Amino acid sequence: MTAALTLNTTRKRPRFNDLSLSGQFAITGGAIMLLAMTLAGYFTATIVSRATVENTAGSTALFMDSFISPLVQELATDDALQPDNARRLDDLLGGESFKRRFPYLEIWKQGGQIAYSTTPALVGRRFPPPPGLLAALSGKVSAQYTDLRAREHVLRSFDTSYLEIYVPIREDLSDRVIAVAEIHETTEPLEREISQVRLYSWLAIAASTLLIMLSLFAIVYRGSRVIEAQRAELRDRIVQIQRVSSQNLTLRQKAQRASSRITEMTEAYLRRIGAELHDGPAQLIGFAALKVEHARSARTAANRDMELKAIDTALADAIRDIRHISKGLMLPEIEPLSLQEVIDRVVRTHESRTGSEVQLRIGIVPSAVPPAIKICAYRFLQEGLNNAFRHAGSGPATVSCDLVDSTLVLCVRDQGGPNTLAPGAGLGLIGLRERAESLGGSFHIATNRSGSTIEIHLPIIMGEQDA
Repeated sequence: MTAALTLNTTRKRPRFNDLSLSGQFAITGGAIMLLAMTLAGYFTATIVSRATVENTAGSTALFMDSFISPLVQELATDDALQPDNARRLDDLLGGESFKRRFPYLEIWKQGGQIAYSTTPALVGRRFPPPPGLLAALSGKVSAQYTDLRAREHVLRSFDTSYLEIYVPIREDLSDRVIAVAEIHETTEPLEREISQVRLYSWLAIAASTLLIMLSLFAIVYRGSRVIEAQRAELRDRIVQIQRVSSQNLTLRQKAQRASSRITEMTEAYLRRIGAELHDGPAQLIGFAALKVEHARSARTAANRDMELKAIDTALADAIRDIRHISKGLMLPEIEPLSLQEVIDRVVRTHESRTGSEVQLRIGIVPSAVPPAIKICAYRFLQEGLNNAFRHAGSGPATVSCDLVDSTLVLCVRDQGGPNTLAPGAGLGLIGLRERAESLGGSFHIATNRSGSTIEIHLPIIMGEQDA
């Protein structure tokens, strides 16, 4: 239980910056769009509701003025209606269907005096003029909801809010406002109409907002997908670059070590050649030089001939030793040869010199390779065959060559049993490893009961020509 609690508390919640661009846009854009939709819906609904009220007020005012105005023209000079006109208004306004929609009506004069009312107790009384009355006296139709605190409404114990519509009544000849009709209209039909208009307004704004949000989200989502794909590709490329850089560093270090070792081995090789020259040809030539003095001091022709013969023998041996040493230093002319011809020459030379048998298996071989590859292949086969003959006896050796995934694979196998490989003359196996690594390749040795195998892998760029 404790472990589970610890795991839950240590689990990190996803941060906003960790989300994709489309996720960030969905959160921020959704919040902004929701706020904008709310504000737009509120103001639109308010404006539409107000317009609906004004439209209703205008229609009601036009309807009422058509039959009220002719009956109250006497208010241009009097403060109250004649009983006949009042009775006619009572008859017009007393219908059941009319009273359900317009339950109350007052006609106001200047100064807040009521000249006529469907509530007889208010006729002739004065009250503080409502704001709608003042606007109507200036010639404007106005509408407002009932102020239940107004004195004229308190006297009638109003507990229901009506829509009060103030209609200016004008004199026929002068178009002067002579009175104002205050009409109380029930709000149920109006509220239903306003609710329906508000609903349609909210639905239209919500649909528009959702359409805009989805359109923008689709664009951002597609861009986010492209950016994420590019990021993934860049991450893969960075990983590849780091891997290649690490490989290049490793290869460079191997090349530096190989170059250093080859330099050391070359110096040792030169010292050995110098020792061979000093101990062989130099000694013979020195001996011949001594014999020259003996030949000069010889008293008889027979002694002179004997000394000259010794000189001739010493010089011939020196020349033979020098040629033997030079032959080991020099490579045959292999630049004009193809790689297959180089391999074949090494094998045939080894067979003729040692009298042993070599089985040659050549697969796919590139027609043109750099001279460094040819020299490395020549030295590898020369050293491998010499080791096979020296340590594995006269048993047949096998040489194979093939191209595997742009890599040249050279292999020498013998049948000498385990532990038959040992460094020989020339650069030796250590030198071959360093030479292979300096060319970006690798060198492998394997021994078992059936024999030993040395193998070299050299990268080849297809199509490159000899330098």
